Amino acid sequence: MSSSAAPLLSHIIGGKPTAPAEGKRRSNINPGTGELVSSVAIDDVAAADRAVAAAAAAFPKWSGTPVGDRIQYLFRYKFLLEQHVDELAELIVQEHGKTTGEAIGSVRRGIDCIEHACGAPILMMGRTLPQIAVSSSFCRTEDDGGVGIDSSVDRLPIGVCVGVTPFNFPMMVPLWMWPMAVACGNTFVLKPSERDPMSAVRAMELAHEAGFPEGVLNLVHGGVEVVDRLITHEDVRAVSFVGSTRAGEAIYTKGCASGKRVQCMCGAKNYSIIMPDANREAAIDGVFGSAFGNTGQRCLAGSVVVAVGEAAGWLVPALVERAERMTVGRGCDKHTQMGPLQDEDSRSRVLKYIESGIEEGAELLVDGRRAPMPDAGCFVGATIFDRTSPEMRIVREEIFGPVLSILRAASLDDAVSMVNRSEYGNMSVIFTDSGHAAHRFETTVQAGMIGVNVGVPAPMAAFPFAGWKRSFFGDLHTNGEDGVRFFTKSRVTVRRWI
Repeated sequence: MSSSAAPLLSHIIGGKPTAPAEGKRRSNINPGTGELVSSVAIDDVAAADRAVAAAAAAFPKWSGTPVGDRIQYLFRYKFLLEQHVDELAELIVQEHGKTTGEAIGSVRRGIDCIEHACGAPILMMGRTLPQIAVSSSFCRTEDDGGVGIDSSVDRLPIGVCVGVTPFNFPMMVPLWMWPMAVACGNTFVLKPSERDPMSAVRAMELAHEAGFPEGVLNLVHGGVEVVDRLITHEDVRAVSFVGSTRAGEAIYTKGCASGKRVQCMCGAKNYSIIMPDANREAAIDGVFGSAFGNTGQRCLAGSVVVAVGEAAGWLVPALVERAERMTVGRGCDKHTQMGPLQDEDSRSRVLKYIESGIEEGAELLVDGRRAPMPDAGCFVGATIFDRTSPEMRIVREEIFGPVLSILRAASLDDAVSMVNRSEYGNMSVIFTDSGHAAHRFETTVQAGMIGVNVGVPAPMAAFPFAGWKRSFFGDLHTNGEDGVRFFTKSRVTVRRWI
């Protein structure tokens, strides 16, 4: 298929599709087939300016709309999404490569975020403390004790907000951001990943079908130049980002220097600790699903497992056996257990890491390059390295693919020490039947999201996505109470009636 056959996606500005200006384009393929599916503008900076202008123009009226009225649009939107789950999942499979089950699950988790945002009338509530002080200088009589002073704090919208979202969850992650932002009274500009933006575009079209007023929600495509413009624009007040640590650190630095409130959820290297007393079936299922679910392309992927003591004796053979019989194929095929990587660059990167593990002396137990898989597309099978060490690149660096590294430790404290040496701190889990071991893990491991006998401790929307160390830049995380606070500002009022 020629690039001219791939449809050029429009921006959505002021509620209307807007054709991109002439300039650079990126063509995107279906990673399961190699066929072109879309193209997007990369350097249309003027569109970013128009989107921010539309959001700024809509803000006064939208922020003055009662919160109970604002969330009615979200209720209607949730109803529309429920009707279009299969359509949206199909787009995600086509442009990202997820299996159908993974795609449906990601849409459902996005809907959870909308449900949470519908609670904005409660979540935005401020606090009041009457009679916090007495002003005796304004007494009317000698007996009234002085005039009371009351104080309260309210949460108010902050203005135009921007979301820059990643390729690995092209629909779910935008829904981490804009539903809560607009429920709180802000207006929003979304810059989806240029690698797989079709589902984000369709989701935004459905939002306007739900009736969101002109300019409240906007979407622009683009690359680095467009992002730079959005995060430094004088009318933007807050920036939410999910992506690599390298990009996140740059966006955080530049955005903060431009006076924005910024949150950047970034890269990870997540560890699963398996104790000898762990429930074997639960541990094997948890490690395998965490490492190879979504083809390892998620920031909560458990890409390193630490087998403590005798656990390696039963864990490693079971993981190898399961990896060798995994069905790798196109996400739309019902027998597929793991789909392709998102594009050819992702595949090339993962192959280089496999070579790196071999060169550094790790023992390659399962070689994903040799797995049965389709000839066309961006496929790499499940790969397992044993006898790795914390100094190896495959253990230290985020691979973002189906590569699992196995470390061995003599004790729980040794295992936790290995986890804590990582520069990242997104997630860590332990599998054990010992309450003492679980408590020891919980109180010593350095990660913002932890699990006990849970392979992927992904928080529901009512709790924050709370990475630590170089997995996060900012003060307030996305979702949960942090999300409400990020998209609002506090105002204190002191009242005295004379």
